[in-house]
Amino acid sequence: MSGILDTLVADAELQTRRRRAARPEAELAALAAAAPPARDFAAALRGPGLGVIAEMKPRSPSKGPLTDDYRPAELARAYQEGGAHALSVLTHEAGFGGSPEHLAVARAACDLPVLRKDFITDEYQILEARALGADALLLIVAALSPERLAELLAHTRVHGMAALVEVHDEREVDVALEAGADIIGVNHRDLRDFSIDRTLSARLRGRVGTGRVMVGESGVRGAADARALEGAGVDAVLVGELLMRAGDPGATIKELVG
Repeated sequence: MSGILDTLVADAELQTRRRRAARPEAELAALAAAAPPARDFAAALRGPGLGVIAEMKPRSPSKGPLTDDYRPAELARAYQEGGAHALSVLTHEAGFGGSPEHLAVARAACDLPVLRKDFITDEYQILEARALGADALLLIVAALSPERLAELLAHTRVHGMAALVEVHDEREVDVALEAGADIIGVNHRDLRDFSIDRTLSARLRGRVGTGRVMVGESGVRGAADARALEGAGVDAVLVGELLMRAGDPGATIKELVG
């Protein structure tokens, strides 16, 4: 892992230890069992045209604060009204100013599938995601061994959720496919120096292959970037900073959908 990814994973593990101490796993399991059925994240991205996963986060480790008035419920409604196909909610506290509870608030405010975006390395985080109503979650190849990725992917599916499996290069695509991933997210951001390479999705499209959902992540600056990624063969884009800084995020989503 890169230095920044190491730090973010360590912060997530500390957050998880604190939450596990406050809520034992047995209690969480009961809440997960009582949660409403998961919405179909993959199906939401397979429709005609380009899908948009609209992300909400108060801040970014690289850009700092993105808003001084973070309202997950209002954002969720605005994103849905704008035509988003799914939501991504940052639940990482230290790096992004998020909270797992933001996920529950956002899901209750809309009818869209909701992804828990965090640095997940522990089954407790998966159980917590389902207890809070998550329909999908993020698994990052660079943060996990191939064996651990396969274990967490299987655990995610046991709880009825989908997994967006994030890759950064050809080797990681192969690891994701070997683990059985069927939704592949290509992160255009290099976590070593935060540079963006928007051509990465096009280069990895053939390696991902057909029959899987492919998502282009990071660096979408507007409709032109969205169209270019659609032309490269992605099924959906995940967009965060652009929407968080937009005066009218719903209108911005309409432009991205095209």
